[in-house]
Amino acid sequence: MKGFRLEFEKPIADAISRIRFAPHSNNLLISSWDSSLRLYDVDSSQLRLESPGEPPLLDCCFQNDAVVFTAASDGFIRRCDLHLGINDAVGNHDDIATCLQFSEETSQVVTAGLDKKIMFWDIRMGRASGNLDADVASMSLSGYDLIVAVGASVNMYDFRYLGRSVQSSELRMDVQIKCVSSNPYSRGHVVGSIDGRVAVEISHPSDSNNPGYMFRCHPKSKDGRHHLVPVNDVVFSPLSRGAFVTGDNEGYVAAWDAQSRRRLFELPRFSNSVASLSYNHGGQLLAVASSCTYQEATAIEEPPQIFIIRIDDIQQQSACVGSSSRH
Repeated sequence: MKGFRLEFEKPIADAISRIRFAPHSNNLLISSWDSSLRLYDVDSSQLRLESPGEPPLLDCCFQNDAVVFTAASDGFIRRCDLHLGINDAVGNHDDIATCLQFSEETSQVVTAGLDKKIMFWDIRMGRASGNLDADVASMSLSGYDLIVAVGASVNMYDFRYLGRSVQSSELRMDVQIKCVSSNPYSRGHVVGSIDGRVAVEISHPSDSNNPGYMFRCHPKSKDGRHHLVPVNDVVFSPLSRGAFVTGDNEGYVAAWDAQSRRRLFELPRFSNSVASLSYNHGGQLLAVASSCTYQEATAIEEPPQIFIIRIDDIQQQSACVGSSSRH
């Protein structure tokens, strides 16, 4: 497993909020608290776009390889044409806009904010609909299913029947959820909590009665206590069905197999927190944003960096590294 760091002539000046690979290329979209949106061509190691703004950016996502959306601290949801360099406002929340996703099935941008609203912006019609009230910590899309993490619970909505939750589950951890990711291969999701636990709820074809399970990313320390380290991001691998990676606030990235319930590999610790993760469309590349997340007053103020990890052979890495322990 090999990797390299992305080089910027003008370094990213503040914390990275989100990184996302494009749907059909190795262009990486980067939003950050320094108010700039960046597009980095990983194949040629070149920064293709840097679009400065005024409000800090808290999230970003692709509509397609040419059009992206951002969520900003001024509450506005903006659309950016990467080819033309044109920005325009889609709409706004009454408070800070915190997260967003794009639905290919409905051509809608789904957003959440500190105004406790979930908004559905119809790009074709240019209007908002389906306003749901929820204090959202994280959300994820898979087909028509919208997975929303609120407090210690996970709600699932169907885009075709907005207004009521199709499924709601209270996790057995009794702590706030930090991130959620939908399984792109079957119905289910994985969530990470603020105390380092991960809950897996995935339906396997061979086991329709699978109740789900939960585990800690960190083992117990020498004094027998658990590390209470927030899991900041969870993403599924396009290369290995049912495999996902977690990134935490101590700088660790680990890959897990949902069905076998074992760790596949763990990367060497990064110098800063892992703020965001993203696989490219083929699953051969994993982008890791090593950045301050402003979760602790004592956070180390190191310049944010982005690393690209080449996943050469995940099965080989599973055999070689999967049984290793953290020191």
